[in-house]
Amino acid sequence: MNRTFKNGGILLTLGLASFVLISAAAAFQAASIPTPRLINPDELVKILQSSEGEKPLMIQVGSHVLYSQAHIPGSEYIGPANSEIGLQQLRRRVESLPRSKFVLIYCGCCPWSHCPNVKPADDALRALGFTHVKVLYVANNFGADWVDKGYPVAKGD
Repeated sequence: MNRTFKNGGILLTLGLASFVLISAAAAFQAASIPTPRLINPDELVKILQSSEGEKPLMIQVGSHVLYSQAHIPGSEYIGPANSEIGLQQLRRRVESLPRSKFVLIYCGCCPWSHCPNVKPADDALRALGFTHVKVLYVANNFGADWVDKGYPVAKGD
């Protein structure tokens, strides 16, 4: 019986270690998005305030709580892109759009190096053939990098 417990404990330990490694790998994916595909908050504000040029479809791919507390006016909540449900909602939202549509995705749940949502969303849009996708670079979190800088904010759903 003791031996069975040890084997079970080893399997449990290996399973937990695998989960931690997979979670850690997912958390660092945002850093692998190439710089030309990123847009800084101040650049986005200029685009939104300009009377010229195409305005992006802005999609928040993080938590609903974060979106309800503060989001970019005109942006849409899709759901966390680190889940298959969130990715399915994203795909459904954009399926009828021209593949050249300017799409901006953002999260802001945590520091950039730990965001689990923007990379899967970016990958999904690119896999669908979208050619004008930008990811809002949120270095620390949405509060510090957008709200606290006085950029436009909407609250609620």
